[in-house]
Amino acid sequence: MTIFKHELKQGRNSLIIWTASVSFLMLVCVLMFPQMKGEMEDVGEMFSSMGSFTQAFGMDQLNFGTLIGFYGIECGNILGLGGAFFAALCAVSMLAKEEKEHTAEFLLTHPVSRGRVVTEKFASIIAQIVFLNLFVLAAAVVSVGLIGEEIPWKEILLLHFAYFLLQVQIAGICFGISAFLRRGSLGIGLGLAALLYFLNLIANISETADFLKYFTPFGYAEASDIIASGGLCGKFVSAGAVFFVMGVTAAYVRYLRKDL
Repeated sequence: MTIFKHELKQGRNSLIIWTASVSFLMLVCVLMFPQMKGEMEDVGEMFSSMGSFTQAFGMDQLNFGTLIGFYGIECGNILGLGGAFFAALCAVSMLAKEEKEHTAEFLLTHPVSRGRVVTEKFASIIAQIVFLNLFVLAAAVVSVGLIGEEIPWKEILLLHFAYFLLQVQIAGICFGISAFLRRGSLGIGLGLAALLYFLNLIANISETADFLKYFTPFGYAEASDIIASGGLCGKFVSAGAVFFVMGVTAAYVRYLRKDL
């Protein structure tokens, strides 16, 4: 587990910064709810008449004046985008950096197989994503308790589980991409995460573009759908699992054959 521990150590500062930032924004967002609660009904009515904008963010299905409705829209976007960017940045350079930093020669002269290198590196990504999500969930629960609201456990756990799956899927895809890169590219990771987010917005606005939800993990991490149905959409999760497996498989196949 030497490589696994080394990657965790290398990514420690980035993990702490991203975890603290997302948790702080979630905390501030929830603490704002009591002050805004009385005005949320008027705000909800205003948003409901904004057509495509309302549909894009699912505000036509959620009551903005309730804690879970407010949490799903505001905090959901923070965790969704923040977590997606972190997962993409963490994974897209994981294999490419060995060539970029000229450490591949040193690493692969040790009695360790390439398969093990890929496995331990990917395990370190998943461990960091798990840590971020557990810490953010704890911060969310504490913040809800601080404002004296009853904690809607089922909805919050479902939302956070959906965003965890979203991050794992994006990490798997970016990990596969990293095996094909020689110098790494944080821009590719950020661009992919942003593209997947906007594909979901397009799918929400236009019924003819609903098929795009099969290609983006944001399709099954839609707060309005999760809260309304009480669960995740199985067909979108299954499609996401396929893309995840394809990404990880590509990483193994490419890295095992790659000329380093």
